[in-house]
Amino acid sequence: MTDRQFRCLVTGGAGFVGSHVAERLSGLGHPTTVVDNLSTGNVRNLDSFRDRVTFIQEDLTDPAVCRRVAEEADVVFHLAALPSVPRSMADPWASHEHNVNATVRLLLACRDAGVRRFVYSSSSSVYGDTPTLPKVESMELEPRSPYAAAKLSGEQYILAFARADMIEGVALRYFNVFGPRQDPSSAYAAVIPAFLTALIEGRPVTVYGDGHQTRDFTYVDNVVDANVLAATGPADRVNGQVVNIGAGQRTSLRELVGIIESVTGQSLPIEEMPARVGDVRDSLAGLERAQAVLGFVPSVPLEDGLHRTWAWVQADRKTASSGRKAG
Repeated sequence: MTDRQFRCLVTGGAGFVGSHVAERLSGLGHPTTVVDNLSTGNVRNLDSFRDRVTFIQEDLTDPAVCRRVAEEADVVFHLAALPSVPRSMADPWASHEHNVNATVRLLLACRDAGVRRFVYSSSSSVYGDTPTLPKVESMELEPRSPYAAAKLSGEQYILAFARADMIEGVALRYFNVFGPRQDPSSAYAAVIPAFLTALIEGRPVTVYGDGHQTRDFTYVDNVVDANVLAATGPADRVNGQVVNIGAGQRTSLRELVGIIESVTGQSLPIEEMPARVGDVRDSLAGLERAQAVLGFVPSVPLEDGLHRTWAWVQADRKTASSGRKAG
């Protein structure tokens, strides 16, 4: 594929990462449709570019919906999912239904509609808790939660369809994405929005385990870059590939607290809680394949991303407060 205009479908496009992908694609002039059932997404995430996209509120567990949205797409960016390891531990079947069944239904619809390429959002959780670092795509995979197993299953379907010449497909394994629009209010909120919200509310942050577990925190713009590269890269290099997308930098939760304190100029006390079942101990993305296959190099480092995210959190709080007063 080239960089010419193409019709884009972004599933889960009202969610955190999906909205950033939709914003970039529509900003580049690609006709962009967003489909989202709003179970975890929010139409407010589309506010700044709503006039540039077509929004459809539907559920991809319905095969008829999959067929309808696939008909008008050249490239599908499949970010729709029921996220969270703890949520999947509580309800494995829901994780399977939304993360596997819906993916297969959409893949079939895309094959039948002649969609050119399918870019799938997978997760570093598929690696499990193997001690070897960095995590590289050729490693044996040991998912430790229904969410991780479901993501791996969806990933393998995409790659199988691609290798069978049913559709061009590429799977991107994200490592701990953070940035503006990430929901801090969910019971399953990711670490960085949960920490920043605790800071604003003047309470300690909750750390599960000893806090020395490490993550590869990846600013959302880096992930958007990877999606665009995956959509536009030549098929002979991209098709049938699974690729890590991360920052290539390992940070412990206690180190993260220190960086947040430096970025915000505020103290952030820690409250320790027992480690959670299903959580991995350490994570770090090996990016050699990402560079070779996609030409991907992360452009926004952790501290810069935290500065941008903190500015957004403060502005969002101010906007929400103004809205309450006006109401």
